[in-house]
Amino acid sequence: MAISVGIVDDNPKLLESIKQNFSLFDEVEVAFTAVGGVKALSYLEDSQPDVILMDIEMPGIDGIETTKRVVEKYPNIKVMMLTVFDQEDKIFSAVLNGASGYILKDEKPARIVQCVEEVMDGGAPMSPKIAFLTLKIIKYQQGLNAKQKPESFGLTAREMDVLELVAKAMNYQEIAEKLFVSPKTVRKHIENIYHKLHVHNKLDAVKIGMENKWF
Repeated sequence: MAISVGIVDDNPKLLESIKQNFSLFDEVEVAFTAVGGVKALSYLEDSQPDVILMDIEMPGIDGIETTKRVVEKYPNIKVMMLTVFDQEDKIFSAVLNGASGYILKDEKPARIVQCVEEVMDGGAPMSPKIAFLTLKIIKYQQGLNAKQKPESFGLTAREMDVLELVAKAMNYQEIAEKLFVSPKTVRKHIENIYHKLHVHNKLDAVKIGMENKWF
């Protein structure tokens, strides 16, 4: 059976063009075309296609918000962005709100049909440029989420003991008593911690430890 497709865009001429192009392929059939997100959501109340091709910039409700609503209400529908926008923030927002693919409008009709088939098979089709930008986003997020170990800063086990007690809001005297050392030794350890972490106060030192889940 042909894959039923809904097409959402704010350009009626483009909608008609895509519909005509799709008529040349037996693999897909156009269930509806909708000028904007509001009309698309109203169409879905009566029938739901297998896949929706969604533009992003549209008046009323944009494509990303429409995608979010579609995915929440009709989880069986696959939504694939079909847009001219290749900005990283658009890609990130679309994926976060449930898009299963991201295709640029300059793709040939045969390639778009192929992507519709891929998304129905559980894939996440993307235009080559979008795939490259997606990898860039992932690498950036991995960099933000990467956790550094105390050893990477050169912190010793004793310095980590001190830092953990500092995080518990203990003062020099309390830390000294806890570790059976002098307050002067504790002060020296804290100076070393500041130097190795490149900070100038306890708050910033503890913040680094918490961000890296040291305690």
